[in-house]
Amino acid sequence: MVSDILLPGQLLSLPRGPVPKLGGGLYLKDGQVRASLVGVAQYEGSTLAISRVRSHPPAANSVVLGTVTRLSPLQAMVSISVVDGIPLPAGEEFNGVIRTQDIGDCFRGGDVVKGVVISLGDARSYYITTARNDLGVIFATSEAGASMDPVSWQEMRCPKTGRIEKRKCAKPETL
Repeated sequence: MVSDILLPGQLLSLPRGPVPKLGGGLYLKDGQVRASLVGVAQYEGSTLAISRVRSHPPAANSVVLGTVTRLSPLQAMVSISVVDGIPLPAGEEFNGVIRTQDIGDCFRGGDVVKGVVISLGDARSYYITTARNDLGVIFATSEAGASMDPVSWQEMRCPKTGRIEKRKCAKPETL
C-alpha cells in the first residue's frame, strides 16, 4: 500500500479490481476513493482505513516548510507550517529563524521555503538552515503577482514580466 501521507479530499490510487471495504478516514465519491483525514492508508484485515498521523513539534534535523514573514539584515523569520511532511493544524504554526549566513538577499517576504532545523534556538523560535542543495525557496511570487519559475539555483524568473529575481532555490526532489 502507498506509504505517502494523504490529505483530506486527496484521491487514493487503488489497483484495478473491486473497491475494498472502506474503513475510517476514507469515503467513496463519484466512484473514487478519497481521504477524509490526514494520515496513511493501510489495510486492517480486508478493510482499507487511514491511520492518523499526528503532528509534532520540530526537532533537530526535522525537515520543515514555512513562509517567510519578516526580513531583517540579520535574519529571516519563518512561520513553520509543515514538520517532517506532516501539516500542522491551523493556528499551531511554529516560528523559525534563518540566520544571516544563510539568507544574503536570497529570500523575500511571502516566499515558501524548505529547510532543516539545526537547533531549537531560544524559547520563541527554531534555527533553520537552507544550506543544502535540496533546501531553499520552493515557491515565490513576483512583484507582478505571478508564481515565479526557477531558472538556476540562485535565480527565479517572473513569467509575466520576464524579470529575474535573486532567490536561493531548492533543487527539485525529482532531479
